[in-house]
Amino acid sequence: MIKKGDNVIMLSGKDRGKKGKVLFVFPAEDKVVVEGLNLIARHQRARKQGQKGQVVHKERAVNASAVQLVCSKCGKPTRVGSRMVGKNKVRVCKKCGGEI
Repeated sequence: MIKKGDNVIMLSGKDRGKKGKVLFVFPAEDKVVVEGLNLIARHQRARKQGQKGQVVHKERAVNASAVQLVCSKCGKPTRVGSRMVGKNKVRVCKKCGGEI
């Protein structure tokens, strides 16, 4: 249950162990885009006369199972639980029990 704006850590791939912020979430495909991680080189052609072509690095979507949420309270990678507070359902860190 990862949402936009969460801090996550990569569990696999070339960026394993690095932390970043979630920019986009695609629940239908079960993918997330993390800021500064899983970069690809996109070769871009010159659009106008006199303009130079360039290589642009972009973030690519990664499977949600390849990232894990980092708790804002304890700072550790954790699984997400849920708890009812009044009528609201809140996300809870499984390690320290604090609200996320």
